[in-house]
Amino acid sequence: MFNFGRKKPVEEDPVTQADTETGPAIDQKPFWEVIWPVLACGAGLFSDGYVNNVIGSVSTVLGYEYGTLYTSSTAKSNVSAIAFAGTVVGQLVFGFLADRWSRTGSLLVSTVILILFTALAAGSYWHGDPVGMFGMLTAWRFFVGIGIGGEYPAGSVSCAESSGELKSGTRNRWFILFTNTMIDWGFVIGAFVPYVVAAAASNIYYGTIWRTSLGIGVVFPLILFVLRLRLKEPEEFSRNSMKNAKTPYSLVLKYYGFRLAIVSLIWFIYDASISLDTLKHNILIVHQFSTYAFGIFSSPMLASIYNDDAPLTTVFGWNTVINLFYIPGTIIGAFVSDRFGPRYTLVGGVLAQAIVGFIMAGCYSKLAQPQYVGAFAVVYGIFLSLGELGPGNNIGLLAAKTCATGVRGQYYGIAAAIGKIGAFVGTYVFPYIIAAGGDDSTKQYQYPFYVSACLCIFSACLALFFLPHIGQDTITKEDADFRAYLESQGWDTSQLGLKQPIASDSEQGEHVRASKEEPVLETKT
Repeated sequence: MFNFGRKKPVEEDPVTQADTETGPAIDQKPFWEVIWPVLACGAGLFSDGYVNNVIGSVSTVLGYEYGTLYTSSTAKSNVSAIAFAGTVVGQLVFGFLADRWSRTGSLLVSTVILILFTALAAGSYWHGDPVGMFGMLTAWRFFVGIGIGGEYPAGSVSCAESSGELKSGTRNRWFILFTNTMIDWGFVIGAFVPYVVAAAASNIYYGTIWRTSLGIGVVFPLILFVLRLRLKEPEEFSRNSMKNAKTPYSLVLKYYGFRLAIVSLIWFIYDASISLDTLKHNILIVHQFSTYAFGIFSSPMLASIYNDDAPLTTVFGWNTVINLFYIPGTIIGAFVSDRFGPRYTLVGGVLAQAIVGFIMAGCYSKLAQPQYVGAFAVVYGIFLSLGELGPGNNIGLLAAKTCATGVRGQYYGIAAAIGKIGAFVGTYVFPYIIAAGGDDSTKQYQYPFYVSACLCIFSACLALFFLPHIGQDTITKEDADFRAYLESQGWDTSQLGLKQPIASDSEQGEHVRASKEEPVLETKT
């Protein structure tokens, strides 16, 4: 039922088999001609990293500017968290649109939403009333989240499909470099821009600092919008889209339901994020559910570096340094994923995280001492890099390449949305785990970590035993396998592809064909 452990009846070269099933081979094109669609489709996730990280700095500045009027209100949590709710909505809606309407059209719409509401957020105002302004900022941030959510299914699946035209042996790395690596650079730039703006504003013009930092977030999606105007539908989508057919959801669920549940669960564990409110600066450091324990370690690390009255440039400078830890792991991991495959790379990454994490928890009482802050920072950085090398790079890749093209947008959108929902779960669950440590400050940090490390191991087991191997031609092969499955169930696969719709009267795709044919006119000679 769940398509677990399927064996192929005929052992053939996957590329040859796929080509005969899905049409003529894709012509080899010059590198720059095939790389720019991959960039244009995937790089929009830079905005996800930037917008999610810069809001932490914005919240910090709002606390400086408005004091307890902001820090003691619900706006403090709403401004930071509301975008995640919007992101879930965007992932689900645009996942459907990407399959049932258009990959490129969905990308353009999500980009416009991102540009428009980021600009509105930067200009938030309500008749001079700060409380009203907080409400407007929160509202605009929700719609920004919808735009970000659209980038996940529409952008990532198009990026994955476009990468199929690149040279075999390099496809995984380019997908990663233009998706997860872009998110990580978004985090870095989202921390660095407020630092530069704060320095230019002498750490005192708070309104200028936070509005400018938000407003700069418009620039990158605006550039992408221009690039995306030239995009065409990916070749695989043109061949295997279900746009003009009634999607056989019962067959899809039977074939992909179990696999989707596994991918979603791994993403849920990994992608749950929390905001850390420490040192009264409310630095937003987004971490995954399985890395929560390491996220809380940054609090004593930063506390030993600066105090409560530190200037904004100090706060934002160290925030930039922390986010730079992600970059080595994601770049190195992109090449590792091509060498060993996404599944094994993910497994290796989370297992290495668990090992490093257990070491950190066991040695926490010593590492937390101020004289060892340098060693603490190095080990913490290694952990963050391992997180990106493993699940950070590969969970999106697995979601984009473990299902057929006709339902890829919805499959990816559901998995990503469940991951984002984990963000809220992590926020509420881990404080109780911390409380279980009682008055022992060491145990308060160790307990969440032990849970997190166990979740790392659990994720590794899920990926190792329940996910398929992802090769260089997996997308083409997956389409061929799914097409064969549909045909075995009596579904007419001639409906697939971007062509004129054929009337159908059932979910199984049985056609209502004309009973009469046009007469053939014969010419007398």
